[in-house]
Amino acid sequence: MPLAVLAVASECVPLVKTGGLADVVGALPAALAAHDVAVTTLLPGYPAVMDAVAGARALRVMPDLFGGPARIVPGSVAGLELLALDAPHLFARHGNPYQDSTGAEWGDNGVRFAALGAAASYIVGGGLPGRRFTALHAHDWQAGLAPAYLRFAKASIPSLFTIHNLAFQGKFPATLFPALGLPAESFATAGLEYFGGVGFMKAALWFADRINTVSPGYAAEIMTPKLGMGLDGLLRGRPADLSGIVNGIDTAEWNPATDPHLAARYDAADPSPRAANRAALREAFGLAADASGPLLAFIGRLTWQKGVDLILESIPAVLEADAQLVILGTGEPGLEERSRGAAAANPGRIGTVIGFNERLARLIYGGADAVLAPSRFEPCGLTQLCGLRYGALPIVARTGGLADTVIDANHAALEAGTGTGFMAAPDDVPMLMHAIRRAAGAFAQRAVWRRLQANAMAADVSWKRSAGEYATLLKALAARA
Repeated sequence: MPLAVLAVASECVPLVKTGGLADVVGALPAALAAHDVAVTTLLPGYPAVMDAVAGARALRVMPDLFGGPARIVPGSVAGLELLALDAPHLFARHGNPYQDSTGAEWGDNGVRFAALGAAASYIVGGGLPGRRFTALHAHDWQAGLAPAYLRFAKASIPSLFTIHNLAFQGKFPATLFPALGLPAESFATAGLEYFGGVGFMKAALWFADRINTVSPGYAAEIMTPKLGMGLDGLLRGRPADLSGIVNGIDTAEWNPATDPHLAARYDAADPSPRAANRAALREAFGLAADASGPLLAFIGRLTWQKGVDLILESIPAVLEADAQLVILGTGEPGLEERSRGAAAANPGRIGTVIGFNERLARLIYGGADAVLAPSRFEPCGLTQLCGLRYGALPIVARTGGLADTVIDANHAALEAGTGTGFMAAPDDVPMLMHAIRRAAGAFAQRAVWRRLQANAMAADVSWKRSAGEYATLLKALAARA
């Protein structure tokens, strides 16, 4: 019999996505199936989720879940086995799952995601007749109370909690606690209490049986004061229970040989059609066709964490190398404005699109020579994995999952023929400029660049190895119960 796992998360492709969490939650079940682990995923009943399970008969009706009725509804979408927590008073809201139309956090987010955790505990604790689970896998702070509810329900089901980004912790005022239905003793330093309030991430790190995060490097970094975000002491107290498993990507979905968004498809054996994608990318961003240097790109959130300010301050190195730069994303208003300003000041050399467009993002991977990811910290990162897959060499910061997945093309690596990208020290403009110059120098040597590109496209960025590590962890966890 396969190990039966209930995963619980706030988002999941293809139904709802705001970031990499959704990609992982959506891809991991299929990868785990090959290791005899059957995953059912519990999601909030957002409109898109309820549309996907429309017509299904509820497995359980809950007359009052945090102020209103709720149902647990089964479904299957794109090979994913789902349970939807249909609670209209909490989740029947269109748009961003966490924010209203003004960008402000929903005022009842604490109650909304407490309900998700409570429902997960109820389900694995035997709340659905005929459905038996042997482990709970909770993802990020929105599912952070699930291990706490499970612990105080005195269920024998073990829990794994995955940290996708420790910077987002789910902190709420102490006034929320009475509504949670947890015993008074849970609101303590050895529990949910976090600097006088309620900490969802803190609760998960305290009550989960095992903890993992999305790369080995980040697992080490979050036990330090610099990147522990106030929780490093707790994590240092549980070193045997913390591990890092690097993310993968769905290589069938992310495949330059079949990607319908590209102007020209290609593979590792013959990447020459990338030239047509580069030409289409230049046209899309209004860039000149006569640059001799590499075409660099940034895709993602325009935020301090992602180092977008470092990229903008490194533009002199881009121009010196006769390179070009495209920026695609949304984020902090100041960085959006600076990105627009950089394009206006450097017509034909820098192009900026504020927003997100899937076709344009895929064209960037298929046509850019290098993708930039100079994050100040990065739990794993998907940009560099997609870049490797598409032959757009990553230029990354030496931190977290970026350092775990990219081999710097330094002198030793070039001699050994093993480089796949370029690294710079985090939060350091001169070092990022140096990495850009190194990339431009390698680009000018066509045989060297082709070798690096072949190395990148040969890198295994799939879930195969990581899924095996998750399966081993989950099976060991279940055996301890």
